[in-house]
Amino acid sequence: MRYFRTLVTLLAGVIVASCGEKHEVKDITGPTAGAAVNFFNFGVNAPTVNFYANDKKLTAASTTACNDGVTGATTDQTCLSTGREPTGGTAYGQSANGNGVALYSSIAPGSYTLSGKITATTDNGLSISNTQATFENGKFYSYYLSGIYNTTTKTVEGFVVDVPIPDLDFTKSYVRFVNAVSNSQPMTLYASVGGAETPIGGSIAYKAAGAFVAIAPGIYDLNTRVAGSSTNVITRTAVTFAAGRVYTVASRGDITAATGTNKPALDNTPSR
Repeated sequence: MRYFRTLVTLLAGVIVASCGEKHEVKDITGPTAGAAVNFFNFGVNAPTVNFYANDKKLTAASTTACNDGVTGATTDQTCLSTGREPTGGTAYGQSANGNGVALYSSIAPGSYTLSGKITATTDNGLSISNTQATFENGKFYSYYLSGIYNTTTKTVEGFVVDVPIPDLDFTKSYVRFVNAVSNSQPMTLYASVGGAETPIGGSIAYKAAGAFVAIAPGIYDLNTRVAGSSTNVITRTAVTFAAGRVYTVASRGDITAATGTNKPALDNTPSR
């Protein structure tokens, strides 16, 4: 009986240890390997794209099959020679890694040319941006297509910013501002609730990012203003910031557009 009880005790210990490994709290403060980057198509009037680092596709589906869906014949010479992009991708105003969620693509540390390539049948695979970037191990980054799409040269601007995840107080929310509006003046982001207004960092120029600011969790109205002005430039209401989360609020659009798709807007994406 003593041997039986000893065996039961040993087996129980193995089961508890296994469960502990399965349910332990995982460290999600850094990428699983290398660096991590997410992508945004904020180029006004830009076509739908897939994102690349050098020749490696980091977003969207794999290249479409070369075979005819009915006969199985392989007749598409473009697909056979250089490959053909799928027609889906990241449209203007969207995040390539999933709107409203903090998803990143892993990438080995090093220097890259980042690009967005057209997915439509016309100009399929044409790069509309080429931005140099160097990624370091264990760090997070965001790549933005920005500016206003040039229909003659078929190009748009782009820039990369670090995402320096702060040490967290899990009773606070952390927010920063990125300015991706090419024809705007430097702007400051403000968050207001119950009549009280908090500046989220300082004045941020185009292609720049502010520092993360800790604020109380809650539902806020957001607006941007330029220095010395009391007039709101861009406004978004009822934005929720949860405790223990890190958010990037980015401006996009054409500052001269009063209505429509190109009207300036504020995009809110959890960075963690």
